[in-house]
Amino acid sequence: MIDHRKLGRELDLFDSDPLIGAGLPFWLPAGAAARREVESYLYDLERRHGYQHVYSPVLGKRQMYELSGHWANFAGDMFPPMPVGDDELVLRPSICPHHALIFKARQRSYRDLPLRIAELGQMYRQERSGVLGGLSRVRSISLNDSHIFCPPGQAAQEVAGVLRLMRESHAALGLRPASYQLSLRGPGKRYGGSEQGWAESERLLRGALADEGFRYEEVPGEAAFYGPKIDVQVADAAGREWTIATVQIDHHQPERFDLSYVDASGRKSRPVMVHRSLAGSMERLFGQLIEEHGGAFPVWYAPVQLAVLPLVASSFGDEATAAGLRVAVLRDGSLGARIRASAKVPYIAVIGEREAADGLVSLRLRDGRQLDPMPGAEAIALISAVAAARQPDQLLLRP
Repeated sequence: MIDHRKLGRELDLFDSDPLIGAGLPFWLPAGAAARREVESYLYDLERRHGYQHVYSPVLGKRQMYELSGHWANFAGDMFPPMPVGDDELVLRPSICPHHALIFKARQRSYRDLPLRIAELGQMYRQERSGVLGGLSRVRSISLNDSHIFCPPGQAAQEVAGVLRLMRESHAALGLRPASYQLSLRGPGKRYGGSEQGWAESERLLRGALADEGFRYEEVPGEAAFYGPKIDVQVADAAGREWTIATVQIDHHQPERFDLSYVDASGRKSRPVMVHRSLAGSMERLFGQLIEEHGGAFPVWYAPVQLAVLPLVASSFGDEATAAGLRVAVLRDGSLGARIRASAKVPYIAVIGEREAADGLVSLRLRDGRQLDPMPGAEAIALISAVAAARQPDQLLLRP
């Protein structure tokens, strides 16, 4: 593995500037193109599995975080409050209180549950300068987040569904988890909620891991302050492990926010809140993906899917762009130099005089193979089909 901090800058995926600040990277066009494709995939995957997407503010009153428990347990990682009139507003360190209030904004019936709320939302954490690094630990976080509100009896089923979605999305991204851990309470920390709630949550998480066939280790002291969690770990180029995905069961915040739904008997009942992120933050995810793939991303989210190297005048690049492919046309330099500059691009189209005269394209594949000349429309259809398949390492749908 090559450290993403070096490779990501070499490939013009992201950068940073002291005037913006430490832990606040910005995404360059190539990185933004790849990120946008992954975000779209996650959005569609969630939508197809019953998630409803929302937007919520990046600010909230201090009182909200006092109520949720974040202020008592997490204030050291939060940015200072900003006085606004009689209020104190805080950049949110977590999205869950907002989603709890979205649930509470309407009367809910058991017929509405499970209610799966999802958001790709910004949150902010005042990480110490010494722990910041590239995309793996930042202060401005774009989180693939979701909260599922369900009756207690449905929590195990929802957690199992989340684990299956994790497996599916990680396979499509070409992400290889290093380990799975069950994060539990440990000595020396404060935790919210009842002993009964914690015990039930731990039982459900253990059961879901066993039922879905995940091998895991139990790690005391790594639970959230409101509940235990399953953490999916990945290893970076230096061998350090990072959490890339998580699912958590929370009885604490539904009680603090007094969340309820009307059950089948017409009485008010308390839902369980399942916190879930399939892929973590876009920053940490791409830090890992850059290292996993060495910058040579799968076709479907490669920043440039097709490099066109014309030796004569050709409209093929425009045609491929119009068909929806992400295309770079390289006209300057020797052919060899242009091919080397396109080493991370899945497909390279060399168009010489003979190909231009016959309306053909010669495709070179990133893995070294070269295809026989084919009509331009066929080449575009091939690449489009491979991208649509969203496979992690497939360059051809046929030999």
